[in-house]
Parts: sequence; structure tokens; C-alpha cells
Amino acid sequence: MSEHILITGVTGFVGSHMAEYLFESRPGAKLFATKRWHLSRMDNVRHIADRLTFIDCDLTDPVSTRTAIEKATPDRIFHFAAESFVSPSWENPHRYMAVNYNGTLNILEAMRQTGSKARLLIPGSGEEYGQIEEHELPIRDTTVLRPVNPYAVTKVAQDLIGYVYHASYGLDVVRTRAFNHEGPRREKVFGIPWYAYQIALAEAGLAGKELRVGHIDDRRNFTHVKDMVAAYGLASEKLPAGEMFLIGSEDEASVHTFREALEALIAMSTVKGITYRIDPEFVRPTQVPRLIADTGPFRALTGWEPRLSYEQILSDTLAYWRERVANGSH
Repeated sequence: MSEHILITGVTGFVGSHMAEYLFESRPGAKLFATKRWHLSRMDNVRHIADRLTFIDCDLTDPVSTRTAIEKATPDRIFHFAAESFVSPSWENPHRYMAVNYNGTLNILEAMRQTGSKARLLIPGSGEEYGQIEEHELPIRDTTVLRPVNPYAVTKVAQDLIGYVYHASYGLDVVRTRAFNHEGPRREKVFGIPWYAYQIALAEAGLAGKELRVGHIDDRRNFTHVKDMVAAYGLASEKLPAGEMFLIGSEDEASVHTFREALEALIAMSTVKGITYRIDPEFVRPTQVPRLIADTGPFRALTGWEPRLSYEQILSDTLAYWRERVANGSH
């Protein structure tokens, strides 16, 4: 009997790459995916849609969620459905809690009620650590959480309710916190794709040469999305249930500020003379100045190592937005 794998958020950035990874790494598995009727954008999965078994599901609805679990009868669940863009979380905190926390709770409750033995991967975020001082780097699983935006709070809640259901009911929950991962299909509301999108517009003669950006001096360790989904695959296979692990590239060559990423993308452009200015519209009420992780425990357990470079992240992202602008699908 083939393995049943359920992916939530498959039409998004990480979910679509996860589906591709699973088709390659588990060719005999049957992949189920949740979507929202006519509301889900299919662009990211159109090329593999005929290989996915879609289940219409609103994860904020417990009845709909339980029905999805019953239909898929999953052996593994990769839970990527989320409100993930930080900026709107200040104005929509209830929405973020409804999707990120309640949606996860609904999956856990559906698993408990149906007696599901599925292994559930809950992908947390480095944003949960928030206000980290320089002397606290690198971040470890024991580092104190100081979230400074509503999005991060919902991810903390999502993570901890996963632990509760493991500890209380024995559910097979795998907990991770992933640090910045980028690449093609990440929407232009996020920093690096926003820079790449504006550069692509300038190259196509559809916009001027001055880019508008937000705060750009926060420092991150960047991982290519293709490496990240491979890490999630290994996490689902090898991590002990209940424990929490940090994931991300920690090579010094992958640690940069957003300003450095922006200037590197500008240097890759075919247009000369591109400049940038900080626009208050894109500056958040609070910043997360540094998110650099110690991912040694995860790598030791799984053998995972990132293969794609920081430069590859930038070039792949720019190529993706050049193609979308050229196709008029931006």
C-alpha cells in the first residue's frame, strides 16, 4: 500500500517546492493537498496539479479539517498553510491567530478524534525569537523567545500547542523553527523578491530606476528553499517526536543583511544606475535585527547540509521575477 502524504498550503511558496521534492524523493507515495475552492491560486502547482489529489478544505473550520484528515488518511502531514507575511499581522492579528494557531489546533484535534497515527511536521519560524541581542548569538533551542510582532506570537502558539498534543495525547508531532529561506515563487511582499521584482520592472522599462525599500539592515542566515524542503523531508523521517530543532544554513557565506542582498541584486541587473531609498510605508513598527542560528543538532541527527549558495538564491529569485514580468503575470 502506498504512503499517503498530506500537504497543507501546497499552492504557496514552500508547499509547492515541498510537493516537487516529495514527488522526486518518494515516487510511490500518494500526495494529497488542501486548497480553498476557487480562492487558492494555482500558479505554483499548475505543472504538477494532475499528480496531486486536492481536497477542498478551510483549515479554520474544524469540521472541514476533520473531513480532510478522514479523506486523506495520511501517514505524514506537512503543514505549510499559514499567514506568513509579517507586516499585515499588526492590523489583522485575529486573522493570523485564526489561521496559524487555530488551523494547527484543528489539525491536531482532527488527528486526535480520528485516532490518526500520522507524523505531523509543524514548521515554526526564527521570527519567534524576536529581540535578540548580539551577545546571544547564535540562537539555540534554549534561547529565550521575545516575539515582537503578532505573526511571531501566532507561530509560538502553533509550536506550543503541537507540543501539548504530543505530551497529552501521544500525537506524533515534529517541531522545527526554520530561519530565512528564499528563492523562486516567494511573493513580492517579502524583502528579497520585492527588490528583484522592482529590478525586473526597471529592466523591462516598466518602472524607474529608484527602488523603494523598507528597513534593510537586519541580518539573517539565508537558505535556498530547495535546501529547506529537503531539510523538512529529513525532519519528518529522522527527528524524535515532541522535541524542537532549528533549521537553516549557518555558513558565514550565507549570513548577510538585507542591504547586502539588495546591493548584490542591483549588481546583477542589466540596467545601470539603479538606486534605492527607504520608504516609511515599508518600515515595520518593530524590527528583528539579527536572526543567526546554531543548527548543529539538526544537522548531526539528519546529515542535512545546504547545497545551494546565497548567490544562487539571489540569481534564482531575480530570474523568477524577470520571467513573471516578461509574461505579464506580475
